[in-house]
Amino acid sequence: MAREFFGTDGIRGRVGQYPMTAQTVMKLGWAAGKVLASKGNREVLIGKDTRISGYLFESALEAGLASAGINSRMLGPMPTPAVAYLTSTFRAAAGIVISASHNPFYDNGLKFFSTEGSKLPDEVELEIEAMMKEEMTTVDSKDLGRARRVDDASGRYIEFCKSTFPSTLRLDGLKIVVDSANGAAYHIAREVFDELGADVVSVGADPNGMNINKDCGATAPDNLRAHVLLERADVGIALDGDGDRIIMVDHRGEIVDGDEILYVLASAWHAKGTLKGGVVGTLMTNLALEHAFEEKGIPFARAGVGDRYVMELLREKGWQLGGENSGHVICLDRVTTGDAIVAALAVLAVMRESGESLAGLRTGMKLYPQVLINVPVYSKVNLDGNDKIQAALLQAETDLAGSGRVLLRPSGTEPLVRVMVEGKVANDVQAICQRVATAVGDALD
Repeated sequence: MAREFFGTDGIRGRVGQYPMTAQTVMKLGWAAGKVLASKGNREVLIGKDTRISGYLFESALEAGLASAGINSRMLGPMPTPAVAYLTSTFRAAAGIVISASHNPFYDNGLKFFSTEGSKLPDEVELEIEAMMKEEMTTVDSKDLGRARRVDDASGRYIEFCKSTFPSTLRLDGLKIVVDSANGAAYHIAREVFDELGADVVSVGADPNGMNINKDCGATAPDNLRAHVLLERADVGIALDGDGDRIIMVDHRGEIVDGDEILYVLASAWHAKGTLKGGVVGTLMTNLALEHAFEEKGIPFARAGVGDRYVMELLREKGWQLGGENSGHVICLDRVTTGDAIVAALAVLAVMRESGESLAGLRTGMKLYPQVLINVPVYSKVNLDGNDKIQAALLQAETDLAGSGRVLLRPSGTEPLVRVMVEGKVANDVQAICQRVATAVGDALD
């Protein structure tokens, strides 16, 4: 069955445009409620980030669920991983997050979690898609769902995050800048690190409904870099708008992305003998990480782009650590989805246990230069069957001589082909990427 609503990470779009309208979201709430009610559990948790449209969609979603006989527990502004965790602890039928993650405020979306705190199974999403085609009805008045606020939601999640940090350690003496992207974790992230003893400088923690992700957070780490240098902090931590992505900055002001965070964690856990299996990255993971793991004897596998696919491969292999260079870091022995705060605590624990700075821990790997060019396309693309494109790829791989790689990937959300080249020499990478992108553009004219 073709999907109309659900993508790899829920439902997302421009506010006021289909499907992110009040009417469609209410119908989605009803459709999800009908599917969930048929399975017996009538409790759903609803969280949101700080977008001004969250009020609109929270009301619409709750109305749709109530009309299907589902009770809603309202969490208010809450990071995506917090909703996943609380859905499991409440044994709810599902958790729903109203968020467009790292997108600007004028977008919004819905993410669904199962009672186990993981993404909804495909078969449940398909059932909801099918129900959307039915006429919306309302249960008898006596069976209508109710809504109530969960007053201690943030406190529950703060305690959970702290529980993932070794009980024998504290963060006393560490000065940490935390950039919450004016998003869902704006009041939670600071409290977690503060209660563990750190000297916390909080930025990006004054949401007004329209400044989420704006020039701050994990998608704009220069803001964090500037504050780390200004405050002479030991480390900086940037989250995205819904708190599932992390980018860090070391005391020298150098940005540490998701690949480097995976390197720090995997190397430390491997040395201790606590790393279960290997590490899952994606097609976009820097080749330097793969080479560094080869030298250390750490197994590595690539999944498709998207934390959903990282999670699937982790479970298939029985491994515990995976993520993306964009900052989704999954510590599957602690959480059921990407969690920026938990990932940050894992890195801070390695720093405390080793006595090393973040700058010192990342010295064992230097990322290869990586260039990405987006080539516009105007029709369906068959990259594998185009002789000109294949000739350009063959020449690029010959030029890289085994010290780099080329990736062509049609965008799943825009009319683009993404051309990515990485290798050890920056000038070579730039020139090769430009040649391949030109060949792709010429072949598709």
